[in-house]
Amino acid sequence: MALLVVLFVLLALAVLVAANWYLWRRLFRDTTARPGLVRRGGAVLIGGGWALAIGALVAERAGAPFWLQRTLAWPGFLWLALSIYLLLGVVVGEAVRPVLRRVLERRAARAAEPSAVPWPEPVPVPAMAKPEAAKGEAQDPPPAPAPSRRLFVSRVVGGAAAAAAVGTVGHGTYGVLRGPGVKRVTVPLAKLPRAAHGYRIAVVSDIHLGPVLGRGFAQKVVDTINSTQPDLIAVVGDLVDGSVKDLGPAAAPLAGLKARHGSYFVTGNHEYFSGAEQWVEEVRRLGLLPLENARAELPWFDLAGVNDIAGESEGLGPDFTRALGDRDPARACVLLAHQPVQIHDAVRHGVDLQLSGHTHGGQLWPGNLIAAAANPTLAGLERHGDTQLYVTRGAGAWGPPTRVGAPSDITLIELASRRA
Repeated sequence: MALLVVLFVLLALAVLVAANWYLWRRLFRDTTARPGLVRRGGAVLIGGGWALAIGALVAERAGAPFWLQRTLAWPGFLWLALSIYLLLGVVVGEAVRPVLRRVLERRAARAAEPSAVPWPEPVPVPAMAKPEAAKGEAQDPPPAPAPSRRLFVSRVVGGAAAAAAVGTVGHGTYGVLRGPGVKRVTVPLAKLPRAAHGYRIAVVSDIHLGPVLGRGFAQKVVDTINSTQPDLIAVVGDLVDGSVKDLGPAAAPLAGLKARHGSYFVTGNHEYFSGAEQWVEEVRRLGLLPLENARAELPWFDLAGVNDIAGESEGLGPDFTRALGDRDPARACVLLAHQPVQIHDAVRHGVDLQLSGHTHGGQLWPGNLIAAAANPTLAGLERHGDTQLYVTRGAGAWGPPTRVGAPSDITLIELASRRA
């Protein structure tokens, strides 16, 4: 097993080195006529960017001093996102290169062809003799030679790839920092009584407060949730990336959440990287009600919550029997579970609706392809047997504070009674 891990790490390292060498070659070596400052600067930029990125990841997981995490996080995580789209840009550029080269060759060939209609010979005009430059006087330098066709094509493609990558990451980062939008979804439940028709649940997940997204972001999330005037608020995991000591002040705005039937919380996998027991107590202090494999019997339906799968390593994993085993099956049941893969247990226990997050909708395209392969539902509402599963794309972002093709959201679920 250890040998397999070593081989995997070596393979991943080899792929990373090869990809970055290719990136440096296309963006810096092929766009310059000779070795010099630009090529060396490119190597420093790529190597330094990855050093910051790896440093940011290690500092966060190792619990380094929070000031160090914040110092490394912004440049390191943004480089992660930028390098993805730089690489995609130069790969796409491989298809553009031969087309652009062919266009330039045809244009040069047409320019070299003699004109079909001869122009009249110009009448020579005597020019005034130019006095010879005085000895030691500076003369005009010869014109610089035009770049070769290969060099011109490399500069156009490399420049376009860099501009597209910077624009994509800039737009995706602005989208996250601006705060999540509100998505409204109606979910009919067969067992829901008529009196609960139109009941509103604000679902928020994956806020990921940490070295990048702090107190100001948390306040935006709280304000957005409160603006929907929900009957109940469900925080379905991955609230934080860090300890209560470092992020307690950032999470403080959660005390301002307002809903008629309260705010509920279940753990996500990142809580178990950050001290889950301490965070459960902290959110309780802030006025949220943690559902640790537990159930609350509300007037018109049962609200249950299970711990995240990551808690199994600490003996605190999900326990569906404890949360759902003795409930009245005639009542509608809504389950809070961070990961969509928990739907299989929810189906076996007769849950009507499961609310989840975790996927971020893929966060960075084409990461949605990987996330879709690993989860039964990537985002949105789907039916699994007699159980419906709704997955929110989440309010924040993990790693790069950037989303591409997966805008953040807070979802307002409106329950509908089929008896209404």
